[in-house]
Amino acid sequence: MSSFASRIVRWQRRHGRHDLPWQAGATGTRDPYRVWVSEIMLQQTQVATVIPYFERFVARFPTLASLAAADENEVLALWSGLGYYSRARNLHAAARQVLDHHGGRLPADPATLARLPGIGRSTAAAIAALAFGHRAAILDGNVKRVLARHAGVAGWAGDGRVEAELWRLADARLPTRGIESYTQGMMDLGAQVCTRGQPDCHACPVNADCIAYTQGRTAELPTPRPRKILPEREVQMLLLIDRGELLLEKRPPRGIWGGLWSLPELDAGADPLRHCREQLGVSVRTQAVLPRLSHGFTHFRLHIQPVRIDLAPRPATLPGHIWLPPADALGAALPAPVRRLVAQLDGI
Repeated sequence: MSSFASRIVRWQRRHGRHDLPWQAGATGTRDPYRVWVSEIMLQQTQVATVIPYFERFVARFPTLASLAAADENEVLALWSGLGYYSRARNLHAAARQVLDHHGGRLPADPATLARLPGIGRSTAAAIAALAFGHRAAILDGNVKRVLARHAGVAGWAGDGRVEAELWRLADARLPTRGIESYTQGMMDLGAQVCTRGQPDCHACPVNADCIAYTQGRTAELPTPRPRKILPEREVQMLLLIDRGELLLEKRPPRGIWGGLWSLPELDAGADPLRHCREQLGVSVRTQAVLPRLSHGFTHFRLHIQPVRIDLAPRPATLPGHIWLPPADALGAALPAPVRRLVAQLDGI
């Protein structure tokens, strides 16, 4: 085992995280299903945010078979608020593939895992290492930061050349034994010590030969993503109310908030009354413009102008729509900003 890997393994066993709800804990038994669910949830999301979602999710779907048998609406509802909803759809689709093509058992081989929906190279390696003890390199955001600082790799990690070098380093430093502790240790080190801002370098087990530390370059490495101006989009969202119930609209299966329940949406310059009359076939009694809110995505920023509209009378049920009291609507799979709007409709 290399000096680098042995130091990571020793540090993780003494100082790393051992009580996460998807870890083996006192039972000593690793559950590949729980490891897989956690790794998908942890994509682009921090551990503290994931834990309550994970616990609710596995309480409702304790096995891969129960997830595969579930309705997608319920899966999305349990994911509501966690964001990046394609992860939930892919998780559900992958469970069905595993049931149909792998006898209901999650594959141990990283290459086979990577062919399942929503599982890329790094996630497949993490599942294989943590659940099956398979020797494979991971390269999530925490690991990229540790390797870039320790080896002094300059350049944005999203650049193909830089990423290839980080993958080379990740492969070269793998231990011959203790892969579970090493894999968890690299993630723990990035999350707890080698943090993006104000890293605790004195507590780092590999600081003696870390280029960023010894050369005073921890603020410089890793090179941040090139800054760019995010495009902005403006929409109106209609809170259509009749007899204490709210109209929700099912979004298309792909795209932003794919498959979730949302509010009827129209362009910023469109006439809400005309939209209600011509597109939804409803008559309007009153309308009120509510305070705007904004929501950030990875690639753009969305500005929402909510409009509350009381109807007289309610139309016939429309395809792809449902009427629910706001309290019940909050139990549906809603995007985060829509949930905020619905939560404000108290006692309508």
